Amino acid sequence: MVADEVGPGADLVTDVFARGCASRAAFEDVTSRWASLALLALLEGTHRFGQLRRRVDGVSEKMLSQTLQTLAADGMVTREVVTPVPPRVEYALTPLGRAVATSLRDLADVLEAAAAGRPPA
Repeated sequence: MVADEVGPGADLVTDVFARGCASRAAFEDVTSRWASLALLALLEGTHRFGQLRRRVDGVSEKMLSQTLQTLAADGMVTREVVTPVPPRVEYALTPLGRAVATSLRDLADVLEAAAAGRPPA
């Protein structure tokens, strides 16, 4: 047995193009329309569910709830119950979520500039 063939990292694939890549599912989650918009909204600061739904125009409660659950499972969003009665829940970005959202903001800036007829920065 060769030492390079065993160990915890033996089966770990870290190439998003590879089917077995550990980051591929998170990449697919982040690039969905509602997830990208939710991350961009949370980049502006902590939001309650209702605030987030109003900010992400057009998303249904069901889709936003599913999206936030997925992003939380991927380690990009935190969910904190602030008051138990009536329940008030706040969502915020984790450090990973902030890094991803910052990259998405750059992409959104390029697309918004193009839609406005401005050259990319």
